[in-house]
Amino acid sequence: MIVRPLGPDDRAAWGRLWAGYLEFYETDLDPAITEVTWARLLDPTEPMHGLVAVRSDEIAGITHHVFHRSTWSASRYCYLEDLYTDPGARGHGVARALIEATAGAAVAAGATKLYWQTHQGNATARRLYDDVAIHAGFLVYERDLPS
Repeated sequence: MIVRPLGPDDRAAWGRLWAGYLEFYETDLDPAITEVTWARLLDPTEPMHGLVAVRSDEIAGITHHVFHRSTWSASRYCYLEDLYTDPGARGHGVARALIEATAGAAVAAGATKLYWQTHQGNATARRLYDDVAIHAGFLVYERDLPS
């Protein structure tokens, strides 16, 4: 398996996996948001980046991460925002490889923390996450704001 940065030629495979990820979280996004996300992931001036896991010459998983400053550190942090593995590739180390590659990208960028969230009911993912990181006990609260 190879994990590499997302590239312009990955659009079709990324789109398929992105759609699966949105379906998993029972989310409908305006197609314009997907296009903005795709453009941001490929824009080298953006703090948002994407990685793909290639297994048997097929893109089997994607991850997106965002670098940001922190009030608790002089360095940057890395937020792993999205992680999705093709259902047919699950159980083959794809998600673990994507997490480790994201951690490597974060270290290379000078970040001192990698963090992410998942739904509490996502037991399959949580088994992996409990193996590669610690759950610090924080709860996430959201509030939509008018646009």
